Amino acid sequence: MSCVFCDIIQKKAPADIFYEDAQVIVFHDRFPRAPTHLLICPKEHYSDLLDAPSNIMPKLFETVKLIAKKLGTGDEGFRLVVNNGANAGQIVFHLHFHFMTSRKI
Repeated sequence: MSCVFCDIIQKKAPADIFYEDAQVIVFHDRFPRAPTHLLICPKEHYSDLLDAPSNIMPKLFETVKLIAKKLGTGDEGFRLVVNNGANAGQIVFHLHFHFMTSRKI
């Protein structure tokens, strides 16, 4: 199985990385749908939200908060999207959150 997000995590594929720690990586979407469009991914491969263990969720939401604070999006707000499954629009089958805001970084 080939996963482009796993390749990014393993530094086998290029990405504009915004944030990274031991469990999570955040990088710019290659096809942005907002002035700022980041993808928040666990480094472990889980195909979708239902495949992921519950203990990864707090880390992902902690990262959402960290990114929002880092960008200063408090007053402007942001949108967080998870497409779960092909029928919901998921294209890359590695769990990820889309973090979008009108603020350009």
